[in-house]
Amino acid sequence: MRNKLVILSLLIFSFLSVMAQKPSLNRAYNAFANGDYFEAKELIDLCVNDPKLSSKALTYLYKGNIYLYLANHEYEKKRENESYIIQFPDAPVQAYDAFIKTQTMDKQIDAYNILTPDVALPSLYGLLYVYGVDELIAERYQSAKNVLEKAIYCYELKTPDIPLHGELYFYYAYTLENLKDPNALPFYEKALNDGSENPNLFLRLMELYKLAGTPEKSDQLFEKMKQVETQDPALYLAEIDYHFYKKDTVRVKKMLDEVPASVYGNPDLLVNIANFFIQLEEYDDAKSYLTRALQYDKENYIILYNLGVCYYYLSEEKFKEYNEMDYTVQMEEITRIKKESKDLLAEAEFYFEKVILKEPNDLNVLNILRSIYGRNDSPKYDDIVKKIESLENK
Repeated sequence: MRNKLVILSLLIFSFLSVMAQKPSLNRAYNAFANGDYFEAKELIDLCVNDPKLSSKALTYLYKGNIYLYLANHEYEKKRENESYIIQFPDAPVQAYDAFIKTQTMDKQIDAYNILTPDVALPSLYGLLYVYGVDELIAERYQSAKNVLEKAIYCYELKTPDIPLHGELYFYYAYTLENLKDPNALPFYEKALNDGSENPNLFLRLMELYKLAGTPEKSDQLFEKMKQVETQDPALYLAEIDYHFYKKDTVRVKKMLDEVPASVYGNPDLLVNIANFFIQLEEYDDAKSYLTRALQYDKENYIILYNLGVCYYYLSEEKFKEYNEMDYTVQMEEITRIKKESKDLLAEAEFYFEKVILKEPNDLNVLNILRSIYGRNDSPKYDDIVKKIESLENK
């Protein structure tokens, strides 16, 4: 008798196990209605893989809803606890694909307490946007492109409840740029028209307008920048660069005289301003900005090299002044100018030698040092000539 009971129990357990694994839309819906989205996901996946149920539009309608709520549930947990690891990051894409498939199978479908595709799809843009940006940050550009395209589709279905103010279009355009896709520009423009005040948007548009041979379009951007009152100093420098491109040196010099104070805390911006002064051949001003930048990064190749350039040309200017001095000028003044030229050249030598410590085979810098050593009758001259010859003969 006991053996029969054991066998009966095993049969019942086996039957229940089989029933538990049998695809059932009702069971998937019940789990969903109870807020158990992880279980609902497992159950609806069984239905999607079932030959009979996979042919029903209701299956995909349920899947879309389950994955939509699952995605919202996980992102809410992530918002509450930053250490939470989202288990199904592609849930928004799965929801989108399921709703689209539902529409292709039955445009009039409806079900109790379930979102229809027409209602659900416009609400998906936020989840798709976040996931797409995550893929972009991870440098999975093709995946980011695919996800953000779906986000744009949902975003444009109706007036969004929470506008993204151009950020969706901006990140999509930036993704296209990383994929070398030539269609980035119109999406950057859509970002602008959608109300973006992202400083990086203005920078990218100015660069692309210049590359496209239509820099005059940047004039409209500057007007827009004034409207949004952005304080990003990088935009100020980008405008200077634009006026350089137009050869409007009067405007360039005026803007350089009015550089915002926020620039001085950023070594990269200091270097950029110095480069503008170098292009204007105003080496003393360039030197001042580079000296400030050097305080932040004393081993930066570009800063060291450009300081060498500034001191070299300042020395040349003084040397030219010395050579052109009239014999009636007092000897003390002549001696002073000559010494200034020599001291400036020594500074140039100092910085170029620091550059060579970083890039020992830089022929451009080696040739500059050869010129300096030659003018100074330096004992280093012969060694540097040999080094240059050995590099050139390689």
